[in-house]
Amino acid sequence: MPLAGLVDLALTAPTFQRLIEHTADRPGELSLVGAARARLFAASALTRQGPLLVVTATGREADDLTAELKGVFGDAAAMFPSWETLPHERLSPGVDTVGTRLMLLRRLAHPDDARLGPPLQIVVTAVRSLLQPMSPQLGLVEPVTLSVGQEVDFEDTVARLVELAYTRVDMVGRRGEFAVRGGILDIFAPVAEHPVRVEFWGDEVTEMRMFSVADQRSIPEIAVDTLVAVPCREMLLTDDVRARAAQLAAAHPTDEGAITGSVSDMLAKLAEGIPVDGMEALLPVLRPGQPVLLTDQLADGTPVLLCDPEKVRTRAADLIKTGREFLEASWSVAALGTDAPVDIEQLGGSGFVELDDVHAAAVRAGHPWWTLSQLSDESAMELDIRAAPSARGQQRDVDEIFAMLRAHVTTGGYAAVVAPGTGTAHRVVERLAESETPAAMLECGAPPKPGVVGVLKGPLCDGVIIEGANLVVITETDLTGNRGTPADGKRLAAKRRNTVDPLALNAGDLVVHDQHGIGRFVEMVERTVGGARREYLVLEYASAKRGGGSDKLYVPMDSLDQLSRYVGGQAPALSRLGGSDWANTKTKARRAVREIAGELVSLYAKRQASPGHAFAPDTPWQAEMEDAFGFTETVDQLTAITEVKADMEKPVPMDRVICGDVGYGKTEIAVRAAFKAVQDGKQVAVLVPTTLLADQHLETFRERMAGFPVVVKGLSRFTDGAESRAVIEGMADGSVDIVIGTHRLLQTGVRWKDLGLVVVDEEQRFGVEHKEHIKSLRTHVDVLTMSATPIPRTLEMSLAGIREMSTILTPPEERYPVLTYVGPHDDKQVAAALRRELLRDGQAFYVHNRVSTIDRAAARLRELVPEAKIVVAHGQMPEDRLERTVQGFWNREHDILVCTTIVETGLDISNANTLIVERADTFGLSQLHQLRGRVGRSRERGYAYFLYPPHTPLTETAYDRLATIAQNNELGAGMAVALKDLEIRGAGNVLGVEQSGHVAGVGFDLYVRLVGEAVEAYRLAADGQTVTTAEEPKDVRIDLPVDAHLPPDYIASDRLRLEGYRRLAAASDDAAVGSVVDELTDRYGPLPEPAQRLVAVARLRLLCRDAGITEVSAPSEASIRLAPITLPDSAQVRLKRMYPAAHYRATTSTVQVPIPRSGGLGAPRLRDLELVQMVVDLVTALQGKAQQEI
Repeated sequence: MPLAGLVDLALTAPTFQRLIEHTADRPGELSLVGAARARLFAASALTRQGPLLVVTATGREADDLTAELKGVFGDAAAMFPSWETLPHERLSPGVDTVGTRLMLLRRLAHPDDARLGPPLQIVVTAVRSLLQPMSPQLGLVEPVTLSVGQEVDFEDTVARLVELAYTRVDMVGRRGEFAVRGGILDIFAPVAEHPVRVEFWGDEVTEMRMFSVADQRSIPEIAVDTLVAVPCREMLLTDDVRARAAQLAAAHPTDEGAITGSVSDMLAKLAEGIPVDGMEALLPVLRPGQPVLLTDQLADGTPVLLCDPEKVRTRAADLIKTGREFLEASWSVAALGTDAPVDIEQLGGSGFVELDDVHAAAVRAGHPWWTLSQLSDESAMELDIRAAPSARGQQRDVDEIFAMLRAHVTTGGYAAVVAPGTGTAHRVVERLAESETPAAMLECGAPPKPGVVGVLKGPLCDGVIIEGANLVVITETDLTGNRGTPADGKRLAAKRRNTVDPLALNAGDLVVHDQHGIGRFVEMVERTVGGARREYLVLEYASAKRGGGSDKLYVPMDSLDQLSRYVGGQAPALSRLGGSDWANTKTKARRAVREIAGELVSLYAKRQASPGHAFAPDTPWQAEMEDAFGFTETVDQLTAITEVKADMEKPVPMDRVICGDVGYGKTEIAVRAAFKAVQDGKQVAVLVPTTLLADQHLETFRERMAGFPVVVKGLSRFTDGAESRAVIEGMADGSVDIVIGTHRLLQTGVRWKDLGLVVVDEEQRFGVEHKEHIKSLRTHVDVLTMSATPIPRTLEMSLAGIREMSTILTPPEERYPVLTYVGPHDDKQVAAALRRELLRDGQAFYVHNRVSTIDRAAARLRELVPEAKIVVAHGQMPEDRLERTVQGFWNREHDILVCTTIVETGLDISNANTLIVERADTFGLSQLHQLRGRVGRSRERGYAYFLYPPHTPLTETAYDRLATIAQNNELGAGMAVALKDLEIRGAGNVLGVEQSGHVAGVGFDLYVRLVGEAVEAYRLAADGQTVTTAEEPKDVRIDLPVDAHLPPDYIASDRLRLEGYRRLAAASDDAAVGSVVDELTDRYGPLPEPAQRLVAVARLRLLCRDAGITEVSAPSEASIRLAPITLPDSAQVRLKRMYPAAHYRATTSTVQVPIPRSGGLGAPRLRDLELVQMVVDLVTALQGKAQQEI
């Protein structure tokens, strides 16, 4: 509670003491007047006499105030968030929002339950939540509560989670999901930071541990012994609700084609217990009874404090109006063609309540109604609190503030500077010391001392002067103008990295087998051979004989690493087993790959030969600049930053590519690299393809480097003559450190005094000659390239050392996922959606993908939403005009951008959070995915509406695509394909487009592997080593009477079982096998015997691969055979000594050994683990190595 001491000191002022005395007996009405920044102190003073509810006009104000109050009260302050959807929007609120709300209601209903946190002293909410009715008694719904040592019925717990609207899945990936595996229960509660793995022994909870969504492994650093899982929906499908829905549905039987999403359809689904989006709107008809308001849930006598009552009132009126529009739009669309089984007026009961009605209800219930306004009023009590002066980044003003602080503390006054990060706080102490002002860091929660400026880390936005307490408070925002976002400090672990599960196979999918070519996946089967059960994948190949049936190949699970899913440009023909066509296709691809590899390697050799500048290690300033970053870095970001710095500190020029989608934090890496270069006295060029990006980067770089002596300038077509001449002179004489610009930076006549780093953003969008120019830079300065098209991880690996790559696959902790609505186009709904965005001062994209009719679409929108400023942008406009239009949109001069798909990539407009796509049925999946990525990039909730014409039937593929995007679940197979599609584009950018034919021939994954082999061969040649032509890595076939498999009762889901097999088959050394075993044990419990044998076989394969053995088989029940193996004389002697009956045939390079018996004569022969151990001993002995235990 970092601000506790500071606030205590402030409240000693007479103005607050009077207020505390005045409110001791809780007067019914109270008007206060004070600046917006007085809220924190006023609310803290009012809480001295008991709990309090504070209401703000907007969600963002509530967020900021809650962060500040948590700095005073810790967990006793909390926010009651609003639904991010309007009541009739046909979208359900997010699980995390609902969870937070229900947890808070539970805390209000059970103040003494210590498991939920300390009793609440102060609750903050936006007016939206105050006006919204909810189901009665939500705080009394029993959550699932588990703690170690407790006895609960396992089956009942699972059933209860389903009742509380949790979704059962194979593998937990998001809040509100749970998975069951034997006696292990994984639960991701809506308010938890990480999911929890609960182990049961019968009905007793024996162990609990947090685990990471990213890799499903436990996180041992975080201890956990209790779990409280609140419901995931505010309207639960109890038996009563289902019966009521069934009754309503029966009263209005619909004809067969009930419109999906119509009221009748929703009721029918709810009656069967299937939750549907937007069902909360039916609350008044499904739970008849009086809905309650937030004020009804408060403890008796809790006052309500409205901040800025005038603003709150306006906001309330807007909300009621927009809510009404949605009520009419949604239900008229939804009830198309059928007489609605519910009366629309009745549904109005779940809409917002008038503010006056809430006021009256609160007063009736004995809740005092207080206001804190910024407008003075005769009868009001005025708070004596002023705004502190602010410099907003101007050095002269900063000096004046420091002088004021110095004067204030030398006369014995109290002063504090509040900064958001520890690094920034230390820097403030240094800067105060430089200006000869006494300053010291304060302990967390300590008050400032007289005579010294106390500097502390805490969440405070605006500075104040409180004369009654002789106190001046200045914040980081006052000094630099940067408003840090209140970082929770808590950050979710990385989401599961967006990789494509290589074998999420459905019957009929095409796969590539390294040795046999392209086949079609049929099924997964289990066969018993020689008493040993094993699982196989069945692949179908083209017939070897004309007119014959197709051939089948059974691939054992331990050689899954030979398979990859086929991804190429077009549908290929199946290969023939045993034919030469596959070998020829591969040879052709190999030849093509060699050329690319040669070019890449020659560039690499030049770089290695030319001396670059080795930058010095980080300076203290670097650490301070990085600490001031307003967000928590993702794991990938930190890795990338470390890699970039390591490259810069080497004496060879850097050439690194950073890949990651827009908004994944690439710019921050560039900022840190540029700052590092400037610290070494070097200049930095940042090259971007469009003037808009140049402006965006310029703003970011300036903001991040404010307060440091770094000169950042921009240079683009829109920079006027005089300014651009000054910038060019500054580059030549070294007075400008960083220049951010378009290809103007590459023109002749542009000279640098000492260029040390070039950052290239979106290189693939530059023209050919610009690319050549950039390529020539690569051999003598450090180059950092950023790309938003994802480059496949496999390609990244194969080019390791040539073009170093860092991939950022982890999305930043998005505060909210984008809400996606898929449905028929309706003008009323479009208007309501756009109005709702304007209501929160946001902007919207409206995508209409036909240039010929785009102006007509814009005219129609102007009629629907006359108050909006609407502008059109498309690719056929003159480039200059297009750039100015988009620039204007970014500068918030327009509200709605009606455009074609040009917004698909590279646009980062954080204030635009609604996307409406007309004729969404005509777009591809990856396009829809990319378009949706444009919104929801800031603290506001993003909305995407994918609309199709209401009266034309959709094609099946269009329907599938829209369904995939609507479900938006973990990257399903459809999404995976879209990602692959993007990856192929990314690969084209790295390798050159002319390779696409070869990619189609052999499939993408194998192609990338060939590139890796060729690059390695050239690299060895460049380093003067002899190169053996890349041999095909041979598959090791192990066919022994060993019952080795992952039993379905250990891993029930086929998909997850396949993943387990795949991971084991792909493990390349003993440590990797060990890591897979750890993960399996953590996720599914101890390995059963068949699984232990599978692991032993995996280790045996690695041993054989090292020894060059490709076959270990049992030709009969009595012997095993190893091939190929060449034994020198000494090894032959050793073999005869170990197994006198063994045979070695030099001509065929085979060894045949009898299988020993497990006891005396007549005992059964060895099998399973003992047999695997015997083969291991044999192979190690023949190689002359020490014995090893499997």
